[in-house]
Amino acid sequence: MTAPPALSLPDRPGISDPRPDRPCLTELRLSAFAGHRRAAFALGPLTLFAGPSGSGKSRALQAYEALARLGGGAELREAFPAPASCVPERARPDAQRRRGFRIGCTADGPEGPVRLDLAVQAEPALRIVGERLTSGGLVLLETALRDPGRATVQAAWHTAGSSPVTRAPLPDDRLGTALLPLRVAGRTDGQRRVLAAAEQMVVALRSVFACDPRPRRMRAPVPPGAGRLLPGCDNLADVLWRTRAECARRHALLTSAVGAGCAGRVVDLLAEPLADGRIRALLDRGEGLRTPLELLGDGELRYVALALVLLTGPGVLDVDPVREVPEAMQTLTVLADGLDRCLDPRQTRELLRLAARMCQRGHIRLVGTVREAPPATEVDGVTVVDLNP
Repeated sequence: MTAPPALSLPDRPGISDPRPDRPCLTELRLSAFAGHRRAAFALGPLTLFAGPSGSGKSRALQAYEALARLGGGAELREAFPAPASCVPERARPDAQRRRGFRIGCTADGPEGPVRLDLAVQAEPALRIVGERLTSGGLVLLETALRDPGRATVQAAWHTAGSSPVTRAPLPDDRLGTALLPLRVAGRTDGQRRVLAAAEQMVVALRSVFACDPRPRRMRAPVPPGAGRLLPGCDNLADVLWRTRAECARRHALLTSAVGAGCAGRVVDLLAEPLADGRIRALLDRGEGLRTPLELLGDGELRYVALALVLLTGPGVLDVDPVREVPEAMQTLTVLADGLDRCLDPRQTRELLRLAARMCQRGHIRLVGTVREAPPATEVDGVTVVDLNP
């Protein structure tokens, strides 16, 4: 495999063009990834991939999460634990028996659209063989595998000083864009532009919370902990114990949302300590009647957990935000594969309405998968990617 082909990009937008204040991904590209070929998906504040089983909607979220891990500095093996499954089925090996895949994304923000394209070799050894970071038609970083016998790629980044580019080796198992702040001095305008574009891409990628509530594990009481919600929402009761005391207004919103999605009357959502020190969660039905969450159905439990995710933030969710950038300049993206799993139509509708309201505020985005796209008349502000054949 070679580096990605040259990109044809529009000119850098003028200062009058509207730009997001907070970096965010606006496009996901799966040039050759599993069942996707030459696919480009627009991403809005609330994006739903819809389609039947096998349509590739989960694969799209897998690619997004892998890019987020790489943006956070993870090694390639951590981002793609089963790389062979990412190679298109009909991809034939080259003369050196190499096969791989290509993915990319666009991050919009104060620097305008910044594109990242990545070529990954999956066989016979997992490695990055090509990466390109571009902005306004200018290639800011480009890497290519020159010597297969070395665990490095040759990188060249824009300098615009006495020398137009700087060349140096970078490791072939990490995203070069995430390493640029450690390698670029920022002495010239060109170097500062490289750093600004790389920072925008990294900030857009890193603030991701991949969420898949597991009702079976949410039912059991849990020991007290840090009060940060895990991706499987196993420690929901511990998080409720914390959030109910910290923000009465947000807890009231959560209680209202839970009441819209759960059967029966709900006047409060509680957490209480047990005699053995563990914590359990309950629905307060009023008039002294309380229902432990372990008695709820799978759909109700998933609904409660997802509503909590949408109404909290990085301080409550178990994510690793970019600490070098103020939280006000970051957007948290929730990835929810199987968003409507176990939910009935009413719960799905109420959850999407809640998501649309929260995503309009700009501090949170949601990319999820559903079996069927909601009717356009039910929920406003949803970007639907229809993968039905």
